[in-house]
Formats: sequence, structure tokens, C-alpha cells
Amino acid sequence: MPRHIRFALAAASLVLSAACSAQAYPSKVVRVIVPFPPGGVDALARVVTTAMTEVMGQPVVLENRPGANGIIGTELVMRAAPDGYTLLVTASSALVSVLFMSGAPPFHPARDFTPIGGMYDGVQTIAVRAGLPVNSVKELIDHARRNPGKLTYASSAIGSPFHIYGEAFKRMAGVDILHVPYKGTGPAARAVIAGEVDIAFPTFGNLAGNVGRVKVLAINGPKRYARYPDIPSMNDTLPDFRPIQAAIALFGPARLPQPIVMRVNADLLKALRSPAVKAALDQQDSVEIGGTPEDLADTLKSIVETTAGLIKLTGIKLE
Repeated sequence: MPRHIRFALAAASLVLSAACSAQAYPSKVVRVIVPFPPGGVDALARVVTTAMTEVMGQPVVLENRPGANGIIGTELVMRAAPDGYTLLVTASSALVSVLFMSGAPPFHPARDFTPIGGMYDGVQTIAVRAGLPVNSVKELIDHARRNPGKLTYASSAIGSPFHIYGEAFKRMAGVDILHVPYKGTGPAARAVIAGEVDIAFPTFGNLAGNVGRVKVLAINGPKRYARYPDIPSMNDTLPDFRPIQAAIALFGPARLPQPIVMRVNADLLKALRSPAVKAALDQQDSVEIGGTPEDLADTLKSIVETTAGLIKLTGIKLE
């Protein structure tokens, strides 16, 4: 048999095998890894995976695998077999931030993972502890300038988007504030709620109904949020401040067969439209993203550009 015919038959066999696998998928439990501690990304992701269980006809089980700023759980998925039974839910910004750490990044978001689809995005804020004597971003800046080095801000880890936000805020506002890293967005939000730190950059979802126990000074973005129209935008005070999109999204390992990618994407979109998910998103002030795998790939590219710009602006070293 001629060589070119053997190659063609082999390629056709692989395509047929992938198609058959997709038709049988899923035939067992699907694990979804969240590489952060409980109380952050997993809160809404668990509602989504519960809805996906109903749609897919097999248990979709969410597991927290925190550590090393999300790297431990993320690498677990990177090394998993590309069969659709081990997936990753993470903040797209966290997946990108490793590219800017010193040394060799442990993975590359475009090379080592397969985008499946967006889940949701939270409305980001700048919040301060209840006892801090400020009621606006301008008052916070003035207070910080009168007390250089005395205020603290929480982030979800060194090198996290919230670390970058804090350093960008310091640079643009011309203030000296101490960075206090925590192990995840949930612990960082709880720190400002409890008054352990002065400032944080949580989403409304991270605050989990504790808006009254902290002062939300501004929406971290160019526009006000319709549900809280009296809270100004950060850009009202710092016009050039730009947040990094922290979209929560679903990924698989590299080389995940396209038929499985499209099946999971379709089931994810159905789950996002379920009444339970819509109610949970509304309750936690988050918005559905959805979209195609290609949309998610474009989002990653945009986050890389925004992160690179902020890191260049601040000059911070992510080690």
C-alpha cells in the first residue's frame, strides 16, 4: 500500500476514534479542579458544575486543589489525560499571570490548555475595612499620603491580579501601602471584612453579602454598576486605572479532542442558562460569560496584553 494512502487511513482512523469517544462521553465522573481554597472561585463554580451534572448525565464533581498561587491544581490538569474527565475552572487572569513570573513559567495558557468556555465574571471593587476613616477613593488617597507605609492591602497571592491592582493603584495614586498576600481571593476578602487589612480589591461575590461590613469605595472599572448606582467608578478618580479581566472559565488539558471540547462547551452553555445558575449569579453580582472556545482564547490574549502593560507601569517583579 502506498505510503500516502497509509497516512491518510491513519489520519481518518484518529478522527473516527475521536468522534466515537465524543459520542460515548461522558461515561463516568468528570472531575473539575479549582486550584484555589474554598470561599473564592469555587462558590459559584460549584453551582455551575451541579447544573452540568444534570445536563451531562454523569456526576461533575468539583475539587479544591489549592497551593502555590494556583499552580499546583493547574499543573494537575495540565498533566491529566486529554479525555475530558479532568477539567480546570480558574480565573483566566490567574492562568496568564504565571507568564510574568521570574524564571521559567511552569506552564503556558495557550500551549498547555484547551479553552472550553467562559463561565462568569464578577464586578470588581476597591473596598476598605469599616473602621478606616475614609468614604471615597480620593479620601483614601489623601489618608494614605498622610500616613505613608502605615496602610495595608490584601491580595490573593504574590503575582496575582489583585497584587498587580494594588501596585498599580499605589503608582497611579502616589501612595505607599504595604502588600499583604493571602492564599486565595476568599481569604483576602475575609481579611478586609475582619479588619485585618485596610484595603482589598474583591468582587461583590468575594464579599459574599458582607457589603455592609466593609466600605466599597468604587467599582474597579470604567463604569458604575447598575445594581449599586451610587458607588462611583474608580476611573472617576484615577482615569487611567484599568482592571485585569478576572473571568472565571473552563479549560481542559492540551490536545483535548475537538468533539469533546464542543460537547462540554454546549453542556456548559445549557448549565449557565439554568434557573439555579442565573439566580446564583444575580445573588453574587456576577454576570454570565458563555461564548465559544475561540472567544475564550481571544480573552486570554487580551488579558496578556493588559497584564503586561500594568507590570511595565509598576515595574514590580513577580517572584
